[in-house]
Amino acid sequence: MDVIELIPSLHFLRFPVGHAYLCHDPDGLTLIDTSIPGSAPQIAAAIRALGHDVADLRRLVLTHFHADHAGSAAEIASWGGVQVCAHHADAPFLRGEAPGPPPDLADWERPIFEQVRRQLPATPPAPVRIDRELEDGNELAFGGGAVAVALPGHTPGSTGFYLPGPRVLLAGDTAARRPGGPVMPGVFNTDRAQAVASFRRLTGLDTDIACFGHGEPITRDATAQLQAAARQLGDHQQ
Repeated sequence: MDVIELIPSLHFLRFPVGHAYLCHDPDGLTLIDTSIPGSAPQIAAAIRALGHDVADLRRLVLTHFHADHAGSAAEIASWGGVQVCAHHADAPFLRGEAPGPPPDLADWERPIFEQVRRQLPATPPAPVRIDRELEDGNELAFGGGAVAVALPGHTPGSTGFYLPGPRVLLAGDTAARRPGGPVMPGVFNTDRAQAVASFRRLTGLDTDIACFGHGEPITRDATAQLQAAARQLGDHQQ
Protein backbone atom coordinates (compact mmCIF):
# COMPACT_ATOMS: atom_id res chain seq x y z
CA MET A 1 0.00 0.00 0.00
CA ASP A 2 1.19 3.51 -0.88
CA VAL A 3 0.24 6.70 0.98
CA ILE A 4 0.00 9.75 -1.28
CA GLU A 5 -0.92 13.31 -0.31
CA LEU A 6 -3.56 14.83 -2.59
CA ILE A 7 -3.99 17.98 -0.51
CA PRO A 8 -2.70 18.52 3.05
CA SER A 9 -6.01 17.34 4.51
CA LEU A 10 -6.50 14.30 2.26
CA HIS A 11 -4.35 11.23 1.61
CA PHE A 12 -4.83 8.51 -0.99
CA LEU A 13 -4.24 4.98 0.33
CA ARG A 14 -3.40 3.04 -2.82
CA PHE A 15 -4.15 -0.68 -2.58
CA PRO A 16 -3.80 -3.29 -5.34
CA VAL A 17 -7.59 -3.73 -5.20
CA GLY A 18 -10.02 -1.20 -3.70
CA HIS A 19 -8.45 2.11 -2.68
CA ALA A 20 -9.18 4.03 0.53
CA TYR A 21 -8.84 7.70 1.48
CA LEU A 22 -7.98 9.40 4.76
CA CYS A 23 -9.27 12.89 5.56
CA HIS A 24 -7.65 14.98 8.32
CA ASP A 25 -9.68 17.51 10.31
CA PRO A 26 -8.83 19.42 13.51
CA ASP A 27 -11.09 17.11 15.56
CA GLY A 28 -9.80 13.85 14.09
CA LEU A 29 -9.69 11.58 11.07
CA THR A 30 -12.23 10.17 8.64
CA LEU A 31 -11.54 7.04 6.60
CA ILE A 32 -13.41 6.54 3.34
CA ASP A 33 -13.57 2.81 2.53
CA THR A 34 -11.26 0.09 3.84
CA SER A 35 -10.12 -2.05 0.89
CA ILE A 36 -10.30 -5.85 1.17
CA PRO A 37 -10.45 -7.99 4.34
CA GLY A 38 -7.12 -7.97 6.16
CA SER A 39 -6.24 -4.36 5.24
CA ALA A 40 -6.75 -2.84 8.71
CA PRO A 41 -3.11 -3.28 9.85
CA GLN A 42 -1.84 -1.42 6.78
CA ILE A 43 -4.35 1.37 7.33
CA ALA A 44 -3.32 1.62 10.99
CA ALA A 45 0.34 1.81 9.94
CA ALA A 46 -0.49 4.60 7.48
CA ILE A 47 -2.32 6.55 10.18
CA ARG A 48 0.69 6.28 12.48
CA ALA A 49 3.15 7.18 9.72
CA LEU A 50 1.19 10.41 9.20
CA GLY A 51 1.66 11.33 12.86
CA HIS A 52 -1.69 10.16 14.22
CA ASP A 53 -3.02 7.22 16.20
CA VAL A 54 -5.91 4.90 15.42
CA ALA A 55 -7.71 6.47 18.38
CA ASP A 56 -7.88 9.67 16.30
CA LEU A 57 -10.25 8.01 13.81
CA ARG A 58 -13.66 9.58 14.33
CA ARG A 59 -15.66 8.08 11.47
CA LEU A 60 -15.58 5.39 8.82
CA VAL A 61 -17.57 6.25 5.70
CA LEU A 62 -18.42 3.42 3.28
CA THR A 63 -19.28 4.10 -0.36
CA HIS A 64 -20.95 0.68 -0.78
CA PHE A 65 -21.04 -2.87 0.53
CA HIS A 66 -18.59 -4.68 -1.79
CA ALA A 67 -15.76 -6.62 -0.15
CA ASP A 68 -13.01 -4.57 -1.81
CA HIS A 69 -14.38 -1.43 -0.13
CA ALA A 70 -15.90 -2.61 3.15
CA GLY A 71 -13.76 -5.71 3.64
CA SER A 72 -11.97 -4.44 6.75
CA ALA A 73 -14.82 -2.30 8.08
CA ALA A 74 -15.67 -4.55 11.04
CA GLU A 75 -12.11 -4.55 12.34
CA ILE A 76 -11.68 -0.81 11.93
CA ALA A 77 -15.05 -0.16 13.57
CA SER A 78 -13.71 -1.96 16.66
CA TRP A 79 -10.88 0.52 17.17
CA GLY A 80 -13.14 2.53 19.50
CA GLY A 81 -15.06 5.78 19.12
CA VAL A 82 -15.58 5.26 15.38
CA GLN A 83 -18.92 6.22 13.84
CA VAL A 84 -19.68 4.00 10.84
CA CYS A 85 -21.72 5.64 8.06
CA ALA A 86 -23.28 4.19 4.91
CA HIS A 87 -26.35 4.71 2.75
CA HIS A 88 -29.51 3.11 4.13
CA ALA A 89 -30.01 0.98 1.00
CA ASP A 90 -26.69 -0.84 1.51
CA ALA A 91 -26.88 -0.98 5.31
CA PRO A 92 -28.61 -4.41 5.48
CA PHE A 93 -25.89 -5.96 3.31
CA LEU A 94 -23.11 -4.43 5.40
CA ARG A 95 -24.73 -5.66 8.61
CA GLY A 96 -25.04 -9.15 7.17
CA GLU A 97 -28.84 -9.10 7.40
CA ALA A 98 -29.27 -9.93 3.71
CA PRO A 99 -27.05 -10.89 0.77
CA GLY A 100 -26.19 -8.06 -1.54
CA PRO A 101 -27.46 -8.23 -5.11
CA PRO A 102 -25.03 -9.60 -7.69
CA PRO A 103 -23.82 -7.52 -10.62
CA ASP A 104 -25.53 -7.63 -14.00
CA LEU A 105 -22.41 -8.38 -16.03
CA ALA A 106 -21.95 -7.58 -19.69
CA ASP A 107 -20.10 -10.28 -21.62
CA TRP A 108 -16.90 -8.22 -21.75
CA GLU A 109 -16.98 -7.73 -17.96
CA ARG A 110 -17.07 -11.43 -17.05
CA PRO A 111 -13.35 -12.25 -17.42
CA ILE A 112 -12.40 -9.05 -15.60
CA PHE A 113 -14.85 -9.88 -12.81
CA GLU A 114 -13.36 -13.36 -12.40
CA GLN A 115 -9.86 -11.90 -12.30
CA VAL A 116 -10.82 -9.45 -9.56
CA ARG A 117 -12.69 -12.10 -7.61
CA ARG A 118 -9.56 -14.26 -7.50
CA GLN A 119 -7.76 -11.44 -5.71
CA LEU A 120 -10.30 -11.38 -2.88
CA PRO A 121 -10.25 -13.66 0.15
CA ALA A 122 -12.58 -16.64 -0.10
CA THR A 123 -14.19 -15.77 3.24
CA PRO A 124 -16.74 -12.93 3.02
CA PRO A 125 -16.17 -9.82 5.13
CA ALA A 126 -17.40 -9.82 8.68
CA PRO A 127 -20.66 -7.91 9.22
CA VAL A 128 -20.22 -4.37 10.45
CA ARG A 129 -22.57 -2.18 12.45
CA ILE A 130 -23.87 0.97 10.77
CA ASP A 131 -24.24 3.82 13.23
CA ARG A 132 -25.60 6.38 10.77
CA GLU A 133 -27.72 5.51 7.74
CA LEU A 134 -27.29 8.18 5.10
CA GLU A 135 -29.67 9.82 2.66
CA ASP A 136 -28.89 11.89 -0.39
CA GLY A 137 -27.83 15.38 0.65
CA ASN A 138 -26.85 14.55 4.23
CA GLU A 139 -23.89 16.55 5.50
CA LEU A 140 -21.05 14.86 7.35
CA ALA A 141 -18.59 16.61 9.64
CA PHE A 142 -15.39 16.07 7.70
CA GLY A 143 -13.56 17.88 4.93
CA GLY A 144 -15.22 21.17 5.81
CA GLY A 145 -18.69 19.68 5.42
CA ALA A 146 -18.91 16.68 3.10
CA VAL A 147 -22.20 16.09 1.30
CA ALA A 148 -23.50 12.58 0.62
CA VAL A 149 -24.41 12.11 -3.05
CA ALA A 150 -26.63 9.07 -3.65
CA LEU A 151 -25.39 7.24 -6.75
CA PRO A 152 -27.47 4.06 -7.11
CA GLY A 153 -26.62 1.61 -9.84
CA HIS A 154 -23.30 0.09 -8.88
CA THR A 155 -25.13 -1.11 -5.78
CA PRO A 156 -28.53 0.07 -4.50
CA GLY A 157 -26.87 2.28 -1.90
CA SER A 158 -23.72 3.41 -3.68
CA THR A 159 -22.81 6.86 -2.42
CA GLY A 160 -20.23 9.48 -3.28
CA PHE A 161 -19.04 12.27 -1.02
CA TYR A 162 -18.48 15.82 -2.24
CA LEU A 163 -16.34 18.33 -0.34
CA PRO A 164 -17.38 21.78 -1.64
CA GLY A 165 -14.53 23.73 -0.01
CA PRO A 166 -11.58 21.94 -1.62
CA ARG A 167 -13.82 20.79 -4.55
CA VAL A 168 -13.03 17.12 -3.94
CA LEU A 169 -15.23 14.24 -5.09
CA LEU A 170 -14.96 10.76 -3.57
CA ALA A 171 -16.81 8.76 -6.20
CA GLY A 172 -16.57 5.20 -4.93
CA ASP A 173 -17.14 2.83 -7.86
CA THR A 174 -19.61 4.99 -9.77
CA ALA A 175 -16.61 6.23 -11.75
CA ALA A 176 -13.19 4.71 -12.32
CA ARG A 177 -10.01 5.61 -14.15
CA ARG A 178 -8.36 3.41 -16.72
CA PRO A 179 -4.60 2.81 -16.59
CA GLY A 180 -3.11 5.65 -18.56
CA GLY A 181 -5.68 8.24 -17.70
CA PRO A 182 -9.20 8.19 -19.22
CA VAL A 183 -12.21 8.28 -16.89
CA MET A 184 -15.04 5.79 -17.30
CA PRO A 185 -18.18 4.69 -15.48
CA GLY A 186 -17.53 1.95 -12.96
CA VAL A 187 -18.06 -1.70 -13.87
CA PHE A 188 -19.86 -4.67 -12.24
CA ASN A 189 -23.07 -2.72 -11.67
CA THR A 190 -26.33 -4.14 -10.32
CA ASP A 191 -28.31 -1.80 -12.59
CA ARG A 192 -26.36 -0.61 -15.62
CA ALA A 193 -28.77 2.08 -16.83
CA GLN A 194 -29.08 3.49 -13.30
CA ALA A 195 -25.29 3.50 -12.96
CA VAL A 196 -24.94 5.55 -16.14
CA ALA A 197 -27.47 8.07 -14.79
CA SER A 198 -25.49 8.31 -11.56
CA PHE A 199 -22.26 8.81 -13.49
CA ARG A 200 -23.90 11.69 -15.36
CA ARG A 201 -24.91 13.22 -12.03
CA LEU A 202 -21.24 13.52 -11.09
CA THR A 203 -20.62 15.80 -14.06
CA GLY A 204 -22.81 18.48 -12.48
CA LEU A 205 -20.50 18.92 -9.51
CA ASP A 206 -17.77 21.57 -9.52
CA THR A 207 -14.87 19.18 -8.95
CA ASP A 208 -11.15 19.80 -9.09
CA ILE A 209 -9.93 16.52 -7.52
CA ALA A 210 -11.80 13.26 -8.19
CA CYS A 211 -11.01 10.12 -6.19
CA PHE A 212 -12.01 6.62 -7.28
CA GLY A 213 -12.17 3.16 -5.77
CA HIS A 214 -10.20 1.87 -8.76
CA GLY A 215 -7.67 3.91 -10.69
CA GLU A 216 -5.56 6.95 -9.90
CA PRO A 217 -7.21 10.16 -8.70
CA ILE A 218 -7.57 13.12 -11.03
CA THR A 219 -5.73 15.97 -9.33
CA ARG A 220 -6.97 18.99 -11.32
CA ASP A 221 -9.93 20.02 -13.52
CA ALA A 222 -11.80 16.78 -12.82
CA THR A 223 -15.20 18.08 -13.94
CA ALA A 224 -13.97 18.57 -17.49
CA GLN A 225 -12.72 14.98 -17.66
CA LEU A 226 -15.95 13.58 -16.21
CA GLN A 227 -18.01 15.60 -18.68
CA ALA A 228 -15.87 14.43 -21.60
CA ALA A 229 -16.41 10.81 -20.55
CA ALA A 230 -20.17 11.35 -20.21
CA ARG A 231 -20.41 12.76 -23.74
CA GLN A 232 -19.09 9.46 -25.09
CA LEU A 233 -21.80 7.38 -23.44
CA GLY A 234 -24.89 6.02 -25.14
CA ASP A 235 -28.15 6.00 -23.20
CA HIS A 236 -27.50 2.55 -21.72
CA GLN A 237 -23.78 2.07 -22.31
CA GLN A 238 -21.29 1.24 -19.56
